[in-house]
Amino acid sequence: MRFLTAVFLLLALSASALAEPVHYLDCGSGVGVIKEVNVIPCPVQPCHLQKGQSYTVNVTFTSNTQSQGSKAVVHGIVMGVPISFAIPEADGCKSGVNCPIEKNKTYSYMAKLPVKSDYPSIKLVVKWELRDDNDQCFFCWEIPVQLEN
Repeated sequence: MRFLTAVFLLLALSASALAEPVHYLDCGSGVGVIKEVNVIPCPVQPCHLQKGQSYTVNVTFTSNTQSQGSKAVVHGIVMGVPISFAIPEADGCKSGVNCPIEKNKTYSYMAKLPVKSDYPSIKLVVKWELRDDNDQCFFCWEIPVQLEN
């Protein structure tokens, strides 16, 4: 039993060591304040995302408003053109955010970012928004990424 506890602790510490905050551009967090953005794993920027892999996105933010729900909207921006990007779960209330969302409360949003094998190897900007019931952004951030084999 002690061995399993030690292994679990080691794995948890290893995962937290990979959770380096990324440098992001705030692209219009109108009704919230971003505290931290993590893409796991992304030890250096731009993030080198391997095709066929899945990455974890974790955003800590404080809400400046109330909302019954939240919805994630993700785009890949290629040569200035935003291209809609489907994620497995767009409902923020099913992604770690306890709804209803209250004003002046801090939340941790967590989602998966799957990188399909058939995506081209390309540099782009990922734009990630979490919107409230009135389509206002709790957060909006952008980071550069490189998709590669």
